[in-house]
Amino acid sequence: MAWICKGCNQKNSYYWCIGCNTKHFQQNFENWTSGNDDIDKLIQDIQLSATSYEKVLEWIPYDRFYDIKYIAKGGFGKIYRANWIDGYIRLWDYENQNWYRMRSNKFVALKSLNSSKNVTLNFINEITLHHKVDYASAIIRLYGITQDPETKNYMMVLHYAYNGSLRNYLDKYYNELDWRDKIHNLYVMAAGIDQIHKKELIHRDLHIGNILHTGHTCITDMGLCKPADYNVLSNTQNNIYGVLPYLGPEILRGQNYTKAADIYSFGIIMYEVMSGLPPYHDVSHDENLTMKICQGLRPRFNIKIPQDIVHLIKRCLDANPLNRPTAERIKETLYLWWVNFNSQTELLKQIQEADEINKTLSSRNIPSTSLSYETHSEAIYTSRLLNYKNLPEPKNSDDYYEQNDNIISEEYSESLQIDISRMKINENTSIH
Repeated sequence: MAWICKGCNQKNSYYWCIGCNTKHFQQNFENWTSGNDDIDKLIQDIQLSATSYEKVLEWIPYDRFYDIKYIAKGGFGKIYRANWIDGYIRLWDYENQNWYRMRSNKFVALKSLNSSKNVTLNFINEITLHHKVDYASAIIRLYGITQDPETKNYMMVLHYAYNGSLRNYLDKYYNELDWRDKIHNLYVMAAGIDQIHKKELIHRDLHIGNILHTGHTCITDMGLCKPADYNVLSNTQNNIYGVLPYLGPEILRGQNYTKAADIYSFGIIMYEVMSGLPPYHDVSHDENLTMKICQGLRPRFNIKIPQDIVHLIKRCLDANPLNRPTAERIKETLYLWWVNFNSQTELLKQIQEADEINKTLSSRNIPSTSLSYETHSEAIYTSRLLNYKNLPEPKNSDDYYEQNDNIISEEYSESLQIDISRMKINENTSIH
């Protein structure tokens, strides 16, 4: 969309003139400060390089927010909801000689980082990486930075996800989602992961709590994101940080994170979106589960799932990271399934078969699409430090690729509750 800038008479796209807007930002530098030179420099550099309004970062005084309410606790800080009086910058208004803004008084999320009053490297890193991978709607939008006047902690100002996390969304709306809806949510997520990987980064903490839903899925929490060639282990003294069910077996054994580790996490999320159930919700998330995952255990479905979808999930969850598909390949597959949904003859045939089978499940007293599941008291879905030793070499179950209608082998599928007696675990193997 061509547009003539009133300031320089040059053609630009979408009402954004990089040259003129750079000057407008620069002329205003002396009118604000965060109180910290590093944050000021970060915001200024981003403003001077902004190629669209979506890439703008602002210093937003705390008094520009009202009705601030605590909503959640994250791994390293707290999340609040607030109304933002001004709204975000859209373009330069030449008549009023100021920024024209949109969505005034809109809800935003304020994410504080513990002890960020000292402006830790982690805070600067998260801002920098979040801005670097800001990809349209696939990554939650970052508007700016503010500071809590009481705690002095700095806070990220983010787009507010009305539906909360994807887990919250599934608990509330799963029964209303059709197969195409599920595929679309996964496609957008895969597009975000692909963008992260194309920037030669790894998210490193992908789980359904870090996927928000704003009408579609959005990836958030870039705090642990690192370059793909970052070879230092994620842990100190074998400590691993994350949510156990979403960690690949190689990570549980202390190996370095790779892009393939993100793919394993995505495979678990795919399972969760398709089934509606949190992975391993009915067992303790302890050392025994960790060992079983390394020995080939994967979460199982409580309903019939189309074979092509199951096959893609199983490829993502392969014990060998080299066998997992790339984020780009996953994105392309899901895009074709979504856009050309009605012409996917084989997939539609599988969906029809699955729907017919699922209709009969309730008559056999087997849960179908109901989300009235019970979560084990020791099933933990928040990121935490994990420390496991002497885990076996990761492998797939013997019939991993032979079973097309489930993720785990037939050997494990007699009950939703994991039957320890059938796991063939060497009781002499020790875990510390």
